[in-house]
Amino acid sequence: MIPVHTAQAFESPFMAERPDASGQSVLLRDGVPVATIAFPAGPRFYQLQTAEGVPYSKIAVMHGSDVLATTVLQTCIRYQSRTKTCQFCAIGQSLAAGRTIAHKQPAQLAEVAEAAVRLDGVRHMVMTTGTPATSDRGAAVLAESAFAVKAAVNLPIQAQCEPPDDDDWFARMKASGVDSLGMHLEIVTPELRQRLMPGKAGVPVERYMQAFAAAVPVFGRGQVSTYILAGLGDSKEAILGMAELLISLGVYPFVVPFVPISGTPLESHPTPDPSFMHAILEPLGAMLWSAGLRSLDVKAGCAKCGACSALASYEKPDRAVGAF
Repeated sequence: MIPVHTAQAFESPFMAERPDASGQSVLLRDGVPVATIAFPAGPRFYQLQTAEGVPYSKIAVMHGSDVLATTVLQTCIRYQSRTKTCQFCAIGQSLAAGRTIAHKQPAQLAEVAEAAVRLDGVRHMVMTTGTPATSDRGAAVLAESAFAVKAAVNLPIQAQCEPPDDDDWFARMKASGVDSLGMHLEIVTPELRQRLMPGKAGVPVERYMQAFAAAVPVFGRGQVSTYILAGLGDSKEAILGMAELLISLGVYPFVVPFVPISGTPLESHPTPDPSFMHAILEPLGAMLWSAGLRSLDVKAGCAKCGACSALASYEKPDRAVGAF
């Protein structure tokens, strides 16, 4: 995931030349060619629309090379006020710009998923959602969406939501066709959580840990994951300490470098230094390898895709020494 519409990107010494007809481009650093890169072709399913005239690209989009992604509810109770919203979140921007629709219906998702598999070779799907004002925190709408997709096409699905109040939702989601589950901490230090994501911090880390412990027996070791954003203030020790706890529960801690999004309060926040990421990912990769948790074994979702982090490249036997 390379940022292209941020302040940091405009200041970057790297620039890609316009790709040729085959998608090939030359990558320049300060005007000097350093590599040849390839841009993927536009997904073929983007050319289609529903019978009601809704473009498929407003229902789900291609992530990486073979991942279909959708935000089922493009609204969130946390986004209604800047006193509650996650300071890095842009869930409302694409909706305001008309690039998506507020609620993707199960039948629409099934229609698009079938076409994406058939036309573009999609191999797994990510369903996330804004948090509704219900105690299931989005689990219900994700379950009905997964059920519809699985009825149309055999596609592994990861669902992502905040921990529901009732742990019974995990079995219901699994029965509906959800293969893996993401419940994203994003930030691990309580004070930072309160400052940068005040609404979401209302669900404490302790509840996340309880939910992880309940979800792993349902989905399996490594099939429950959490997203952790490095570079927002959590120390290396805090991230690795949390990762150690998560791995002991069978949860895959997907640590990614923070990438600011234009139009959010943190749009000018710097990205983490590569040395900081290496200092986290190297011992984390060793911990994952030693615990037998590998991104390749994840059935669907962010850790399997890997486009947002280099973590998968650290999951190697020769790195399984000197773990944190």
